Amino acid sequence: MVPQLMNMLNWWQWLVLGAVPPAIVLLYFLKLKRKPIEVPSTYLWHRSIEDLHVNTIWQRLRRNLLLFLQLLLLALAALALLRPGWQGVRLQGNRFVFLIDASASMNAEDEKPTRLAAAKKKAIELVDAMHSGDVGMVVSFADTARVEQMFTDNRGQLRRSIEAIRPTVRRTSLAEALKVAAGLANPGQANRLSEALPATMLIFSDGNFEQPAEFALGHLSPIYVPIGKGQAKNVAIVAFSVRRHETKAGQLQAFARLANFGPEETTVILELRLDGELIDRAKVTLSARGDSPAGPGSRAGVAAGANSADEVSPGGHAGQAAGNTISEESPGRRGVVFDLGEVDAGVLSLKIATPDDLALDNEAWAVINPPRRAKVLLVTPGNEPLEIAMGTSTARQLAELTVESPGFLDKEGYQQQAAGGGYDLVIYDRCQPKSMPQANTLFLGSLPPLRSWKAKPKVGQPQIIDVDPTHPLTRWLSLGDVLVAEATPLAPPPGGSVLIDSHLGPLFAVAPREAFEDAVLGFVLIDEAVAADGQRRPFIGSNWPIRPSFPVFTLNILRYLGGGQALLQGDSVLPGQVVNLEGPSADKPIQVRWPSGRAVELTRPKQGRFSFAETDELGVYEVRSGGKTFQRFAVNLFSVAESDLRPRGELNIGHQQVAAKPSGGRIGRRETWKWLLLAGLGVLSLEWYVFHRRVYV
Repeated sequence: MVPQLMNMLNWWQWLVLGAVPPAIVLLYFLKLKRKPIEVPSTYLWHRSIEDLHVNTIWQRLRRNLLLFLQLLLLALAALALLRPGWQGVRLQGNRFVFLIDASASMNAEDEKPTRLAAAKKKAIELVDAMHSGDVGMVVSFADTARVEQMFTDNRGQLRRSIEAIRPTVRRTSLAEALKVAAGLANPGQANRLSEALPATMLIFSDGNFEQPAEFALGHLSPIYVPIGKGQAKNVAIVAFSVRRHETKAGQLQAFARLANFGPEETTVILELRLDGELIDRAKVTLSARGDSPAGPGSRAGVAAGANSADEVSPGGHAGQAAGNTISEESPGRRGVVFDLGEVDAGVLSLKIATPDDLALDNEAWAVINPPRRAKVLLVTPGNEPLEIAMGTSTARQLAELTVESPGFLDKEGYQQQAAGGGYDLVIYDRCQPKSMPQANTLFLGSLPPLRSWKAKPKVGQPQIIDVDPTHPLTRWLSLGDVLVAEATPLAPPPGGSVLIDSHLGPLFAVAPREAFEDAVLGFVLIDEAVAADGQRRPFIGSNWPIRPSFPVFTLNILRYLGGGQALLQGDSVLPGQVVNLEGPSADKPIQVRWPSGRAVELTRPKQGRFSFAETDELGVYEVRSGGKTFQRFAVNLFSVAESDLRPRGELNIGHQQVAAKPSGGRIGRRETWKWLLLAGLGVLSLEWYVFHRRVYV
């Protein structure tokens, strides 16, 4: 707030007002004229002598409370005529919902000490600007929403709830927070008798989240308060994984992708460690970020192959010469490949040693676990290309595959195995079970028997336009040469992700289901069709099986949904994502230890595997049983939207465009002259009391 004064008098009026204080002082110097009176009392003579001293014009002015009070009254009146005030923010409305972003990007330090701290400070300033009788509510959000404080007119309680918000490492989703706010401002069908209570919704965020295009604001009036600076510097690790060397049997390679989200070319130092020991180091130069922000919804392309090498320093492990390859992918992005040699098990960590404005994405982890083959069931009427792809030597190392016909779904053996978690992955090719198994699933050309999954009418020749390169199922895929004859565009349930999109709708999506995940491909690879002569002939649904990306996709399925990555790389999950764990013994609990060292014990549910959802720390988690570690998994940020720190200039909520408003309200003047006049009235009352009580100081 900025203090301001306003001149309410002309110059000659100020001269007159300025002459009043000296006049008051002179009144205390004036000599009173008294008639001499003879009195027979020495006491009265004593008082008369004192009066003569007081009214002597040249005597030093004695301290007098009445004089001080009269001068103070005059000073307050003069100050009130200047109309002092403060220019500050004035909130419009009387009901306010404060939505405060606590996601990973709000840990950025371009705003000191952090963006979240700056957002909380702005929110508290607006709480202080609320008028008497106004009510407010506080909601923090990342990928889920949390009500910190319900509607209250207690501004102290609102301030305390805002100060209590803690940062998270999760991604951002505004949808859940909007639902919470709308539930109170827009009564639904189940609450039609409730009166609509319009509210002003203030969103404190950098805006790096998927814009909720289908949301109806109703009685909510949104205000977007942007947090962060457009010139923030950040280099992020957006992908990190381990694979076997393509040409050297028994040796491993680590693959990483870096992205520069800063406005200038940057050189960073990479440090690769195995079980805490430095084994390699690389110096990588990344060009400035592209012109278009890599915000939610935008996906960086993946370039195949490595061509140019940057300056590196040689290292080694177990006597092997460890080198690395650095490839330019797109403006501001580079891929780096490290040769690891022969490694049986361990924890790899890759760290950007050069500091920037966001530390969370400067380190990534990959786990090399002892071998474990996934149990995979393929239910199909016949799919030779898929069976060939899953029968390669690499696929056999990842998974133990069983192939059955659709009739197997009605047998008791399948039902017992499916209900008891006997499979890691079940693939349903052009068929559908009666109920979902206790396992991850992949549906090819059919939908899960769940109401949450829907499909649109069949379309012909959809053209693939977008592939998510960050998700493990579609990582390293290039589908520019893939053709699809016909498909049914998908509508995944809430919380699902579209991984392959076309100009006619989504073709491949994945969604969580309790402790499991379900993936659906909206077109068939091969099928049978009835020809004009009534004969059934083979139908080729896509040329994907003959493209180089199809074996990569098959291995991604086995590694991610099948859990076959445990043969080489432990699960790498996102913060907040549910992890399914398989204990070594069916009757013993397991213990999960966080990267910070704290631990929790899990007991096996009646059906299925252990489920662990408290993945709110970045780093490597240990799964233990009987005092021994039998599995590890890593939690990494890996989010382009969170790492791109450029705040959005506007939000699009539903069909409404919400422009950024840094102040959060209307700039207005707050007058204080009335308070000065009230203070003057109090001084006048005190002066009257002192005069009539003959109080001397």
